[in-house]
Amino acid sequence: MTEKHINPQKNHLLASLPETEYDRIFPHLELIQMPLGNVIYESGEKLHYVYFPTDCIISLLYVMENGASAEIAVVGFEGVVGVALFMGGQTMPNRAVVQSAGYCYRIRQKQFMEEFNRHGPCFTIC
Repeated sequence: MTEKHINPQKNHLLASLPETEYDRIFPHLELIQMPLGNVIYESGEKLHYVYFPTDCIISLLYVMENGASAEIAVVGFEGVVGVALFMGGQTMPNRAVVQSAGYCYRIRQKQFMEEFNRHGPCFTIC
């Protein structure tokens, strides 16, 4: 599959948006390749993007004081990475690492929050 054939609506959350909301955020979506092992963010970092996987899998890991980590969630085409941003957090409480390579769409935090704050369909699916 080539990059140009990866439709944002392969992500179930994006696919569930009504056409008007989807059309509003579509220009802000950026397709990026997600190589295996790529660290999207570390615990305590500010996240600048919200990620919508299409065919990759992202693990969310809790990092303990001794450096060990435990997987707390796995996100694929059914979800979104960056929930803490729209729950009021300024930094991420965990580490996000690509568990299975593929692609995802990302949108800048500012654009996503503008849509989220409309309290429309984007608000209810996330």
